[in-house]
Amino acid sequence: MKKFLLLIVLLATLLAGCSEYQKLLKSNDVNLKYKKAIVYYNEEQYVKAATLFEELIPIFRGTSKAETVSYYMAYCNYGMGDYITGGYYFRNFIKNFPDSSYAEECLYMSAYCYYMESPKPRLDQTATSDALDALQLYINRYPNSSRIEEGNKLIDELQDKLVYKSYLSARNYFDREKYPSAVIAIQNAINDYPGSSYREELKFMLLESRFQYAVKSVDQKQNERYNLAKEEYFSFVDEFPKSKFQKECERMINTIDAYFGKDKSANEDK
Repeated sequence: MKKFLLLIVLLATLLAGCSEYQKLLKSNDVNLKYKKAIVYYNEEQYVKAATLFEELIPIFRGTSKAETVSYYMAYCNYGMGDYITGGYYFRNFIKNFPDSSYAEECLYMSAYCYYMESPKPRLDQTATSDALDALQLYINRYPNSSRIEEGNKLIDELQDKLVYKSYLSARNYFDREKYPSAVIAIQNAINDYPGSSYREELKFMLLESRFQYAVKSVDQKQNERYNLAKEEYFSFVDEFPKSKFQKECERMINTIDAYFGKDKSANEDK
C-alpha cells in the first residue's frame, strides 16, 4: 500500500512538473524562461534547458544576456552527448563573442567535441583530423593555458589512432595479397609516420610485398621487380640488423640471389 501511494505521489509530481514546463513554454515572460532554463541546466535537465535557450537566442541577441544564453546552449548539447551540435555552438560562441572571458574555454570545448566524435581506428578518421587541428589551434592561441597538458595528451592519443589506422589500411592490402596496392599503402604509412612503433613491421611487409610481387610477376617484369625487392632487403637489414623477421628476410634474399644466379656467400663477399 505504501509503495502504491509513493508511486501516486511520484506520478503527480511528474505531471505537475510537465504541466509547469508546458505553461512556461507558452509564456511570454522571457526573463522567467531565462531563469528557469538555468535552473533546468543546473539540474542536468538538458533537453528542457536547451529548448528554452534555443528560443531565447534570437530574443536576447544584442543584449547583455546573449553571451550567457549562447554559452549555456553549447553546454546543453554537450551534456546531452550531442557533440556535433555542441561543437557547432562552441564555435559559434567564439565567432560571436571573441573577446569573452569564456572564449578560451569554448575554443577548447570545440576541440574536445571533435575529440569525442573521433571513431574507432577502422572507421573514417575525418573527425580525428579535425580534432587534431582544433587542439593545435587552441595550443597555439593559448600556450600558457592550464589545459595545455591535457590537450597534448589528447593530441598524442589521436595521433596514435591515425598511425594505427594507417597501419591497418596497409595490413589489409598485405593480408589480402594485393601486393601492388600494399606497396603503396605501406610506403604512405611509413612516410606519413616515420617514427611509428609499427615501422619495423611495415618495413618487413614492404619487403615481402615487393618480393611476392616479383615472384608472381610475368617473366618480362621479374628482373626489375626482384631488383626492387633486393634493394628493399638491404634497406631493411641496414635499419634492423637484429630484426625478429631475420629468418624470413634470409629466405627471401636467398630466393632473390638464386634468381640472379648467385649464391648468398658470394654476394656477402662483395
